[in-house]
Amino acid sequence: MSFLLSPKILPILLLVGSNVFMTFAWYGHLKYKTSPLYLAVLASWSLAFVEYWLAVPANRIGSEVYSTAALKTMQEVITLSVFAVFSVFYLKEALTWNHLAGFALIAAGAALIFRA
Repeated sequence: MSFLLSPKILPILLLVGSNVFMTFAWYGHLKYKTSPLYLAVLASWSLAFVEYWLAVPANRIGSEVYSTAALKTMQEVITLSVFAVFSVFYLKEALTWNHLAGFALIAAGAALIFRA
């Protein structure tokens, strides 16, 4: 359990959680296009509030062991991963080869950030 609470692992877990909330905040309302826009905005703000309670501590704790560039890179790779799962399973949209190739190129760029 202490391994999961370490400054190397906990920020990753918190960023995954924050991205789940943020992805629902940004895109979840697309499944309910007939509901009023103000409700979508209010629901999104509510989800984003929870997202901040995960993202801010993730970055604060993560800054003990990662550079800001590394934290931002983790955030982007996690965002794409969460979005890909969300898009397929929640929105029922297909990921095509060009989406996957683009994600792979972004992940390759991210690998450069962590290269010593």
